[in-house]
Amino acid sequence: MYEPIRTKPVVQRMGGTTVDYPHSSRGEALGIQLAGHLAALLAVTDELGLDEAAAEIAAQVTRLRGAQPTRAPRAPRGPAGDAAALHQRAHDLAARALLVAASRADTTVAILTAERMDAHAAALESLDLAGAL
Repeated sequence: MYEPIRTKPVVQRMGGTTVDYPHSSRGEALGIQLAGHLAALLAVTDELGLDEAAAEIAAQVTRLRGAQPTRAPRAPRGPAGDAAALHQRAHDLAARALLVAASRADTTVAILTAERMDAHAAALESLDLAGAL
């Protein structure tokens, strides 16, 4: 009734050429995506000057990639509007990383990104309150 496929899958491209190369599994693809989101979050966290949070994120990127992430030198801080934009970007990146971590069932990263989301939301709120005064 059911005959399993016994041949190796081959990808066909337009023009009739075939390509036979290794494909990553869903888990590997999620790991790559998660490492990318965390690396982007690390860059924004470094730019905000949050050294302790950056160290925690860097440790997770190292665990996922197997190598230390490249860190950008800290830029001089600009006006409060820039800080608000950076906190919003960091919050969005943390949310994306949280979604991928949940899909991958990576509890450590999920907790870390949820904490980062809370921290950036609180920073945005305090910047809004300071701007209202």
